[in-house]
Amino acid sequence: MQAAEPANPYFVKFRGSFTSALRWPQLDALWERVLAAPEGWYVYAVGEEAPQQAAGAETLRLFVQEIDVLLRREHAEDYCGIVYADSLETPTMVKIYDPNNLGVSCGYSDNPPLPGWVLSRLPPCDLQAMRQPAGRRRWWQRLFVH
Repeated sequence: MQAAEPANPYFVKFRGSFTSALRWPQLDALWERVLAAPEGWYVYAVGEEAPQQAAGAETLRLFVQEIDVLLRREHAEDYCGIVYADSLETPTMVKIYDPNNLGVSCGYSDNPPLPGWVLSRLPPCDLQAMRQPAGRRRWWQRLFVH
């Protein structure tokens, strides 16, 4: 599994600028754009091992269908606002925040909360590594990585 490093293209893209699909119709349009060209999308559940290969078209379609149901059921608001894309018109990365673990998903922070899932055209890296400060990671590696 690849670790998240500042020079990693996935990490750079992940930390870049994103726009919220604020309203449910905007989310519908985003899903349509993602599914219009289903080849080459990686489906990453943050906290699980990062996938090494892109999902097949049917897997992507099933994920989008199921995550849409989950979001609408568990985010009981008249707005969406928990799905962000690098571009709503031509997305290449989509961050999906877990409605049951939102914290503060908007605004600016040097260490923003991680989304629950990420769709990306780039092969993902281990985003969990972002959570630990570098000093903590070095401490952990000294203890357990030989």
